[in-house]
Amino acid sequence: MGEWVLDAAALTDRGTTRPHNEDACAARVDPDGNALAVVADGVSLAAAGEVASQMAVEVLLRAYAEEPATAAPGQRLYRAVQQANIELYDRAIAVPELRGMSTTLTAAVVAGGELTAVHVGDSRLYLLRNGAAVQLTKDHTVAAEKVRMRLLSREKARLHPERSVLTRSVGRELIVSRDRIVQRLAPGDILLLCSDGLHGVLDDAELPALVGERFAAEACRALLDAANARGTPDNLSAAVVRVTGGAPLAGESPEGLGSRLRRLLGR
Repeated sequence: MGEWVLDAAALTDRGTTRPHNEDACAARVDPDGNALAVVADGVSLAAAGEVASQMAVEVLLRAYAEEPATAAPGQRLYRAVQQANIELYDRAIAVPELRGMSTTLTAAVVAGGELTAVHVGDSRLYLLRNGAAVQLTKDHTVAAEKVRMRLLSREKARLHPERSVLTRSVGRELIVSRDRIVQRLAPGDILLLCSDGLHGVLDDAELPALVGERFAAEACRALLDAANARGTPDNLSAAVVRVTGGAPLAGESPEGLGSRLRRLLGR
């Protein structure tokens, strides 16, 4: 088995129309060679959206680092997301100006060739492999729920007035339901975490070409530039983790991966 080599970066921008940035993101590779990436998109409520997203990212990074190193990275991440939820919920109760604040939160850890992700809201995690992009997360929005119930087409959901109305968010309730995704990775795989300011204006099929062979930081810049060129109406963030080494993944074609994931996610 080869050594896993990871490159990670994150970038956020207020976009072309918003006066403030209510997104927050981070990505890092630790001394053990494991990568951690996170994207959060605060729910607009005066200044509280900006506070919620930034706080969620900061608490998650701190809580993950404070978890016992002997614990599995995925379990550390799962508990860190819950800790972020609790601290946001408590802060909103204690500070009247922040009452009702919440945020999306999509976070991923890559360790030993395995991805573990925890997801709440409508930011997304994509796996880019062999020129194809597969969405690993499902959107927690009213419109997305209607698509899964076959009450609305995916095409109409992109323009639906409830496409950004969240059914779950971090900080809104004391206990938040978190989706967990586990996936083996292969050399050449790329993970993209992004807020809806980016995936709302760029088609999934465009993402692999925009990332290309670029280093993670350059890929983030290219994605944000492309979304801004489309006149995205929202803040936007991207975090990229590129796998440049490791063991081959046996017995899984990109077509088979996409089909299997879509069955699992009900798409």
